[in-house]
Amino acid sequence: MQPMKYPASLQPTTTETMTLPSGRSVSFPKTTPTFPLWRGDPVEDNYGGKDILDFDGRPAFAELAILWTLQNDGWQGVWVDSFCRAFRTGYWNSLPQKSLPQKPSSLPEEIWNLAKTPSGVWDVFCWQDDRVLFSESKKSTKDKIQPSQLRFAESALNVGLPLDSFLFVEWKTA
Repeated sequence: MQPMKYPASLQPTTTETMTLPSGRSVSFPKTTPTFPLWRGDPVEDNYGGKDILDFDGRPAFAELAILWTLQNDGWQGVWVDSFCRAFRTGYWNSLPQKSLPQKPSSLPEEIWNLAKTPSGVWDVFCWQDDRVLFSESKKSTKDKIQPSQLRFAESALNVGLPLDSFLFVEWKTA
């Protein structure tokens, strides 16, 4: 399998070391982008207080900015909205999907089934050819990884996903 090709603006610059439930310590690729805040017309629904970011002139949550960056680089994918148990490719004027789109034939069934798990799946799930990427969005100094997310990561690693199929995105605003 070829090495992971991340979009330039999400290129890992470091790693984030985490201890999985089994006690195993792993270092996930980590990127630290800065996203501009939305300065356009006010957005009424901020999903319970999420920062509204500016992604190429349209409002976005961090999860959508990550997803859209990957889509612009040729990936297919969704924001895994675990709170609403839905899969999203947009938010405002966009309906959530209650199931994932059709599974690409190159994707192992075990990984596809893990992605449908309602708890612990990382925020953004993308695929391109035979590659899979799970990205976790955390605002710098505000958020931390949850135990369910560590269980998910360990399960995915146990079914054969390589470490570079994960991307820890610790972002801040400008």
